[in-house]
Amino acid sequence: MRSYHNRIHINPDIMLGKPVIKGTRIPVELIVRKIGEGASTEDLLDAYPNITKDDIQAAVLYAADTLANEVDIFLETGT
Repeated sequence: MRSYHNRIHINPDIMLGKPVIKGTRIPVELIVRKIGEGASTEDLLDAYPNITKDDIQAAVLYAADTLANEVDIFLETGT
């Protein structure tokens, strides 16, 4: 999979505009968080039968691209 554009949807009327798997109300954040907690692709497919392996890959690609374009500002604390 090279692009996530056909699988990730953003609409202010769905989940307050959070990016979701197209055709669902499943946020990209939820998918990425579950993967970070150790869920496998098979676990996600079992838990969310309305999504596909390509949807999961799209969520991860979307998250990576979003982070790649994010500007972080680190402030030093006086510790």
